[in-house]
Amino acid sequence: MKSLSQIAGFLLPFGATLSISPTVEASLVSNLTVEIAGLSNRTGQVCLSLFASSRGFPSSKQNAIKTQCIKITKTPLQVTFENLPSKTYAVAAFLDDNGDGQLNRNFLGIPTEKFGFSSNPVIKTGPPKFGESAVLVVGKNTRIQIQLKSLL
Repeated sequence: MKSLSQIAGFLLPFGATLSISPTVEASLVSNLTVEIAGLSNRTGQVCLSLFASSRGFPSSKQNAIKTQCIKITKTPLQVTFENLPSKTYAVAAFLDDNGDGQLNRNFLGIPTEKFGFSSNPVIKTGPPKFGESAVLVVGKNTRIQIQLKSLL
């Protein structure tokens, strides 16, 4: 059985190293580049909402940390959200054919414009949950692709 002094003697250099090491508290920031696929033409605009939590996802613009609508000038369209803290996000996007800034729906509530989400979850009977669309944004730039789809 090793004595306490032998164990302390072994661990002391490590403790000294840790005590003189500078504390690094760098704020890690990242960019998220989103490529929008599934655009059949170059008319209209694509509107995106970036969420940092499940609160309001995917339809509450008030709970999104960033929103923007980009006129389609080329396909595939790329949009970059810059200077984001490294963490998990989810993106909701839709093709705004008529330029009103809203995802239009028919009388049954079914979207009449193409839409999509980060991680491209399978759409069944309603919008996906935040966790199904979540993407971890780390490093200098994280790239994802959202495939727009139509239910009609």
